Amino acid sequence: MINPLKRVVPFLFISMLFLSTQCDEDDIVADDFPCEFSVVVNQTEYDNLVSDNVTLVNAEISLDCLFLTISSSGCSGENWTFNLIDSGAIAESSPEQRFLKFALNNDEACLAVIDRTISFDLKPLRISNSNEIILNIEGLPDSLNYKY
Repeated sequence: MINPLKRVVPFLFISMLFLSTQCDEDDIVADDFPCEFSVVVNQTEYDNLVSDNVTLVNAEISLDCLFLTISSSGCSGENWTFNLIDSGAIAESSPEQRFLKFALNNDEACLAVIDRTISFDLKPLRISNSNEIILNIEGLPDSLNYKY
C-alpha cells in the first residue's frame, strides 16, 4: 500500500514554489520607478529662468515624483528640455511653502500641439523636521501638497 504522504508532500512542495513566485503590487518600491528629472534649488536660476511658450495642463504628486502634463507646439516633443527651479525661499507657514518655476526649451518648428507628461524628483525640496510642504508652481492655478 502507498503511503498517502508520498503523494501529498510533492504536491505541497510544488504549490509552495508556485505561490512564492507570485508578486504583489503593494511590493512596488518608489526606487523601482525613478523620476525623469530632479528639481533644482537655485535663487539665481529661478530669477533668470526663461521659458518658451508652454501650458501646464495638469500636475500630480505620486510618492516623491511630481508629474507635470504640459502642452506646447512642436514636431514630437522628443527634443524638448525641461527645468523645474525652486527659489530656495521657504515661507514660514504651517506647512511651509516653496516657490517654483517651470521652463521649457523648445527648438521644434512645427505647428502641431503636443502634450507630454514628465516627472521631477521632489526630494531636494524636503525640509528637515517637517513631513509636508506646499508647492506653489508658477502657471498652476492651485498649490500642491507634498507629503513625505
